[in-house]
Amino acid sequence: MTTQGLVGKAREKKGIGEWFGHEIPAGESRNVKLAVSESYSSMTVRIPIHIRRAMEDGPVVFVTAALHGDEINGTGAIRQLIQDEAFQLLRGSVILVPVLNLLAFDRHSRYLPDRRDLNRSFPGSATGSLASRMARIIFDEIVSRSDYGIDLHTAAVRRTNYPNVRADLAIPGVRRLAESFGSEITIDAKGPKGAFRRAACGAGCPTIIMEGGEVWKVEPSIVESATRGIRNVLRGLEMLDCELERPDFQIVIEKTKWIRAKKGGFLQFHISPGDIVEEGQPLATNTTLLGGERNTVHAPFDAVVIGMTSLPAISPGEPVCNLGRLPKGTAPSELRRLRSQEDGLEQRVSEDLASSVMVVDPGR
Repeated sequence: MTTQGLVGKAREKKGIGEWFGHEIPAGESRNVKLAVSESYSSMTVRIPIHIRRAMEDGPVVFVTAALHGDEINGTGAIRQLIQDEAFQLLRGSVILVPVLNLLAFDRHSRYLPDRRDLNRSFPGSATGSLASRMARIIFDEIVSRSDYGIDLHTAAVRRTNYPNVRADLAIPGVRRLAESFGSEITIDAKGPKGAFRRAACGAGCPTIIMEGGEVWKVEPSIVESATRGIRNVLRGLEMLDCELERPDFQIVIEKTKWIRAKKGGFLQFHISPGDIVEEGQPLATNTTLLGGERNTVHAPFDAVVIGMTSLPAISPGEPVCNLGRLPKGTAPSELRRLRSQEDGLEQRVSEDLASSVMVVDPGR
């Protein structure tokens, strides 16, 4: 049987009011726990989950964070939604999971104790590795009873990301979520094999991810970007009564490229996360520890800086920044003008993330 068939059967088995072994009547909210594994000391590992139901039936949407245990900006965003008394649903239900990968979170690690990446293990197997077994439980218990999903991530260690949505836009339901979320930047991609969102989409549960900020932090402007996007999605599904908040431009990126160091040294950055750059523009200059210039890397095309290293010490071949090629016919100067006019969230995010790197004028 296909994964989609398994999910369909799982949906049929679950009663509308039954959630992870608890009866939750319409119009109520409840904290529950889902057993996903056991510790070395034989204790059951249970992830905490908040269920919120409206009086009227409607879509079920899961929102998850810390699938990589050190990526906790999303944890902060989900906690904020749970604690917001004004977050009241008109219809449907939300499954809010602040920490999906509790075993990794407890170790301040991206990975599980067996060194596997949970986000490369879906849909999982009941008889496989630790990661595979956890993935199967999460898939059966959360994805199988959801109609849509949002998964919150950050950049990897020693990197930072400007907020962006990643989505397989060939799937109509995914495109709907991505457009509703309201990020300036959407990267059109399926995601790697074994990834949570790719497996969920393959099972008939349209899912997007948001990437933003750094590991081991809860950054206010990233949390605001995430909560705004989640509310936008729920508003688009007619589950919330709130105004849609969107930036002055939204673009779809189809090609990304990591720009890598040619030599070892200490970088002087000329760009910040989220910057709109033009072909040939200096991105970073590599210097010796005494400041002698070794070489400068330049933008190979008009692009947006999706992410970049936050560690200036670099070796040959290591990543400097991740560029998203702008759509054909898009003028970088126009995008810069639109963002500077907003004086809103996107401008604040760009300024906040720039505070974690030292940017030097290339003319100096």
